[in-house]
Amino acid sequence: MPPEILHTRSFVSDAVALITREATKAIEARGIFRIALSGGNTPRPVYEALARLDLPWDKWEITFGDERCVPPDSDQSNFKMAKGALFDHAAIPAGNILRMEGEADPAAAALKYEQELLSRSNPYRHDLILLGMGDDGHTASLFPGTEALQVTDRLVVSNYVPKFSTWRLTFTYPLLNAARHVCFLVSSAGKEPVLDGVFGGCSDYPSAAVAPVDGRVTWLLGGGA
Repeated sequence: MPPEILHTRSFVSDAVALITREATKAIEARGIFRIALSGGNTPRPVYEALARLDLPWDKWEITFGDERCVPPDSDQSNFKMAKGALFDHAAIPAGNILRMEGEADPAAAALKYEQELLSRSNPYRHDLILLGMGDDGHTASLFPGTEALQVTDRLVVSNYVPKFSTWRLTFTYPLLNAARHVCFLVSSAGKEPVLDGVFGGCSDYPSAAVAPVDGRVTWLLGGGA
């Protein structure tokens, strides 16, 4: 199924509408909504807007598509961003938030996270995965030229990123492509050439390889495209 590409001038409200629509569908069908959050600045106002809604938070199970190898109180932590924008303001049970332990040994943290997912559901299938895209076409912490791009037998791995000389924790393609729905939230200003490559099937961009086996992909583009 080809991706759905949506250009919007109402980025936050359209993102919130998409997320809440998927939540309603999942809860009605299966009694739980499994969503993976992305980091960075782009989704922050989306999370803040979600936090203001009266939603059945006890039926949400929240994971993270990737994490920097930093403590949870670091300004670089995806968890800290989501906590400040969403978790501190919405009545989400603590046990429903699955944090990647960025402060731990990367390989051990990745394995622990994978085991936690599988203990919840085997196989683990997200109803919605939110992703971003960098200027180099990376998504989650799947960066061009890194080893995690080739992983086919793990759901979560540690991935060394030479451009930052650091380790990251990240979902792999097998987990991303098991999702029912993947939504890229992208501020597209300045990224048009990369987006053209991704939409044209350029295999050099990690984002282009996100293609759910039995699901769909939506690109919500705001900010200039």
